[in-house]
Amino acid sequence: MNPAPQKRGWVNPAPQKWYYVYLLRSKKDNSIYLGCTRNLTKRLKEHKEGKNFSTRKMLPVETIYIEAYKSKKDAFEREKRLKYYGSALRNLKIRLKNTLQKGGAG
Repeated sequence: MNPAPQKRGWVNPAPQKWYYVYLLRSKKDNSIYLGCTRNLTKRLKEHKEGKNFSTRKMLPVETIYIEAYKSKKDAFEREKRLKYYGSALRNLKIRLKNTLQKGGAG
């Protein structure tokens, strides 16, 4: 299957050969989920459709942050730092303070 032709000036925001670290926020209780994947479009769809056990109770969720890596090792190391070392996630939350506030704008 060939991908859809790209429009002039359009860049695919999720190239398939990259790895992604992403944050989701629950619109219900403002909780955060952190994940890593190669197929970002598919993974986000699974989360939003309730097909992921870890985020099913958080629905509805919204994507609030994405980092892209060419290296699988770099992406999974970043995910690990964010999940297991509080300072990395705390620093990211400081950067996203306006996004993390209820409502997300401003």
